[in-house]
Amino acid sequence: MLKRSQDGSVASFAIIIVLALTLLGAAVFGGWAFMSRQDFKNNSDKKAVTAVEVAKKVQAVELQKAFAEQEKRPTKTYKGPTTYGTITFDYPKTWSGYVDESASNQPINGYFYPVVVPGLQSKTAYALRIELVDSDYSSVLAQHDSQIKDGSLKVSAIIPPKMNGVANVQPGTRLDGALDQDTNGSMIIIKVRDKTLQVYTQSNDFLNDFNSTILPSLTFAP
Repeated sequence: MLKRSQDGSVASFAIIIVLALTLLGAAVFGGWAFMSRQDFKNNSDKKAVTAVEVAKKVQAVELQKAFAEQEKRPTKTYKGPTTYGTITFDYPKTWSGYVDESASNQPINGYFYPVVVPGLQSKTAYALRIELVDSDYSSVLAQHDSQIKDGSLKVSAIIPPKMNGVANVQPGTRLDGALDQDTNGSMIIIKVRDKTLQVYTQSNDFLNDFNSTILPSLTFAP
């Protein structure tokens, strides 16, 4: 009889412990839920204001981007000397350009950049560079052999869209990546008569303009 009574007491005690732990867990959960609800109730207005401010900032950034793109239209057009193939292309009207056409070994040497063209000593990554050089195509391309071999430059064939189907136009080369030790951008190298044309951006910040405005509008007399 004594043993049975002890077993019953132990079982009852265990049940009480389980019930106590269950009640304690429920109380803790209820307290946490209540505090969370109170926090939301007390701070919902503040959180709503913060969310609105964040949304306004995001919208302002997007509107500024759209405005900047709109300001680039309509575009300006560069037209090179007829003696050297009448090279032409469009570029954003918010850019300025400086083009030297006086050197016989480099009859076109141009620099383009938004608003004002920085000086040559500024080490600025220009939005656009254009060079027509008195060197053959293969030797100009060979200047990038090391970057091509080590994979820092991606190579592909290219014919400017407006030159597709034009007689005597030879496919050129497009290079994307590390144009030199300090410059990451994109360049096309293409034969124009007895000279070689290089058109390139020295910064990926201007890659969209390069791909969507400059290259699609590029023309020349082969």
